[in-house]
Amino acid sequence: MIAPRAPLYLTHSPTPKIADFALLAALEACIRASLLSVMPLVIYRAFGDAAMVSRIYLCVGLGSMAVGLMVPFAARWVPRRWMLTLACLSYLTGITLALAGGPASKALVLLFNAMGTVTFTVCLNAYVLDYISRLDLGRNETMRMVYSAIPWSVGPILGVTLLNWWAPAPFILAGVFALVLLAVFWRLRLGNGRQIARARAPAPNPLAYLGRFAAQPRLIAGWFFAVMRSCGWWVYIVYLPIFCIEAGLGDKVGAIALSLSNGLLFTTPLMLRQVKRFGVRAAVRTGFAGAACLFMLGFLLSGLPAVTVGCIMVGSVALVLLDVCGGLPFLMAVRPAERTEMVAVYATFRDASGIATPAAASLILLVAPVSAVFAACGIGLAAGYLVAGRLHPRLGLPRTAVAG
Repeated sequence: MIAPRAPLYLTHSPTPKIADFALLAALEACIRASLLSVMPLVIYRAFGDAAMVSRIYLCVGLGSMAVGLMVPFAARWVPRRWMLTLACLSYLTGITLALAGGPASKALVLLFNAMGTVTFTVCLNAYVLDYISRLDLGRNETMRMVYSAIPWSVGPILGVTLLNWWAPAPFILAGVFALVLLAVFWRLRLGNGRQIARARAPAPNPLAYLGRFAAQPRLIAGWFFAVMRSCGWWVYIVYLPIFCIEAGLGDKVGAIALSLSNGLLFTTPLMLRQVKRFGVRAAVRTGFAGAACLFMLGFLLSGLPAVTVGCIMVGSVALVLLDVCGGLPFLMAVRPAERTEMVAVYATFRDASGIATPAAASLILLVAPVSAVFAACGIGLAAGYLVAGRLHPRLGLPRTAVAG
């Protein structure tokens, strides 16, 4: 009797599932989470000045945005599977520089990590839009967050603990995760994604599709929501730990707060059910309103540092809600034929927030303490609440449902 053989995929590998994309996102989250609370502390220790930290993050944001806008152009010449591979290699390059030592190299670590993040995000989102139906996008986002919950919950405090034990340790851990991510990606055999249609015109330059993006208000609104919620996380990740150090709370409080807040990712299935019940507009407005109020309250109570940390932590619940629903207006509006280009523009939200947040903080820190950054962030989140009021009230609801 001849033993059965494993099937050979003569035409294509099995269609990837939502869980496959969630696994890739979780592995990439392991890389970033391991260094999330480490990098602000490393740079702050190297330069000893919160304003200098802001300027470094500002320069990195500018460089990362330029790379993000070039990714679709490069993707027309470099297959997508190799673009994602380059993202992993970018992470590994940054980690190698971190192990080389020197204050200047720490800033370059940020840059290479940002380049890896934006390239990976563009490629993964393009894969998702290729293989996941529009109706399943919400479930995809939720599963991605649930899979990533453990890395985001454990990574920040683990990274700082390893940093205080042995400085190279968190970078070595992140490097291992980068190698695992690369291996799993190639094991999934995602290839270069689906071909929607053969191009009939020359490929546009990297800025040509910005006009098409600007002509679609729903895409602009979705991008703006992503920028504002990302600004909230930037303040939480970079400036809350600095506030804790300057207020005498120590260098672990910020990492512990971030780990606890990221543990809320386990609640995202419950949050998604509420989004489906009340609609995307109501969820987005609730998230922005809650975050804005609590960040402002944290500023007003900055004379009580522990209370301020508590306010910002509670505000992070609203940020997690925005992580669940804030990207849906964009994903529901993007046209299939423009997936790669529009996803690339959308991915610049991280760079835009990485530019806007440190730029605003640099100006604020010239005349005010770090706590004033919380107030500025609260104002920006309030703007997100106002813009969300222009969304269609039935967005994300079943056709038979009535928006509340």
